[in-house]
Amino acid sequence: MSEDIKENAVPEVEKTRYSDDELAEFKVIINEKLDKARKEYNTLRQVIMHNGSNDIEDTTPSFKTVEDDGAYQLSKEEASQLAQRQYKFIQNLEAALVRIENKTYGICRVTGKLIPKERLRLVPHATLTVEAKEMLAKKGRN
Repeated sequence: MSEDIKENAVPEVEKTRYSDDELAEFKVIINEKLDKARKEYNTLRQVIMHNGSNDIEDTTPSFKTVEDDGAYQLSKEEASQLAQRQYKFIQNLEAALVRIENKTYGICRVTGKLIPKERLRLVPHATLTVEAKEMLAKKGRN
């Protein structure tokens, strides 16, 4: 009888994509991160361009010393770098939303395996499993 069960048992099929409900959950996570990222990006752009502020910048004396100007420039450069990183993050999140719509979200682009939910919750724009990322890193060192 146990042989009959083994013969008639349906082999467990490895999941190849996330369900629509799971994709909807990830979409919520991504949209929340996207809203926050866009707000931070806009704030950084305002710092860089000095737009829309009614603070003391309008009344700052124009006789800044060289050191003050250098410190000011450094912070502007840092803000510019942060804005560039934030913009790239926004693009990655938007690309993740496209993958959700295409139902390819969460599939590793190297191995074709599903990226674990825990990883996607932490890094919702991930396109690689940790295994694939380590594999690519090893190839890069050789």
